[in-house]
Amino acid sequence: MSSQPPYEAFEAAIAALAAPTGDALEKADDEGYPNWEEAAGWTERAMRLVLHERDPEVLAHAIPELARGLVALLVRVRTPEGFDAAEVSREFVTRLPRVRAALAEDVEAAFEGDPAAKSFAEIIVAYPSIFAISIYRLAHVLVELGVPQIPRIMSEHAHARTGVDIPPGATIGRRFFIDHGTGVVIGESSEIGNDVRLYHGVTLGAFSPRRGQTIKGTKRHPTLGDDVTIYPGATILGGDTVIGSGSVVNGNAYVTESVPPGSRVVPEAPRHEVRQRGGKRKAEQVDWDI
Repeated sequence: MSSQPPYEAFEAAIAALAAPTGDALEKADDEGYPNWEEAAGWTERAMRLVLHERDPEVLAHAIPELARGLVALLVRVRTPEGFDAAEVSREFVTRLPRVRAALAEDVEAAFEGDPAAKSFAEIIVAYPSIFAISIYRLAHVLVELGVPQIPRIMSEHAHARTGVDIPPGATIGRRFFIDHGTGVVIGESSEIGNDVRLYHGVTLGAFSPRRGQTIKGTKRHPTLGDDVTIYPGATILGGDTVIGSGSVVNGNAYVTESVPPGSRVVPEAPRHEVRQRGGKRKAEQVDWDI
């Protein structure tokens, strides 16, 4: 151990941490970013309001407060020249009725599509996919309004809570339902039509080069037409890949090319060797010695 006096070690650490470096961390500080917990709290207030609140007196207080909260978050973020945070917040609240209408259809799609659903209330309070979709629809409005950073924090908050990864830049149609939800990953430039159903473990992904910034802003993720169903564990990759309307992709399929409308994608079944304890091997029997 060094015999250097503690204050000298403290001064050395302070000098090193305070020194300009021009690295990615310093650039992030220059760009500014809101407090994660505050942004997450604002997100949940917005979600509760759009899903539940109907009392005019409560709304008369909550909506201006929501707008002011958005402005307060934006104060800490570097925004484009000419960006008017107050105007953006006003436009955001004017779009909340449309978000509520879209979410009402999403909840109805979940109820109609899940035989285990007992009530609409159960879906709203207990289905992780509705939590994730609700936050996606709010965050997507902010993307449309040119808000930086905050939409991504919102989507990552939902991701952390539910295991469902829906980036705010994705385009998703009406009556969207994710059954179970865990492990679903939807790429940023994905386009999803109406009446689409995804199951757990589905990936709508991209082919990524070593230097991802070289394809920034391009269409990298798949397009799903209307009335498409993707079963668990399926992976669909590529910005040119289109799953035609009315198609079904079976579980664990790996799709990198477009399929026409009305298709069914069936992966080749893996072969299993099944052994019987103490006897001959039979294809129809299961070996429990794992």
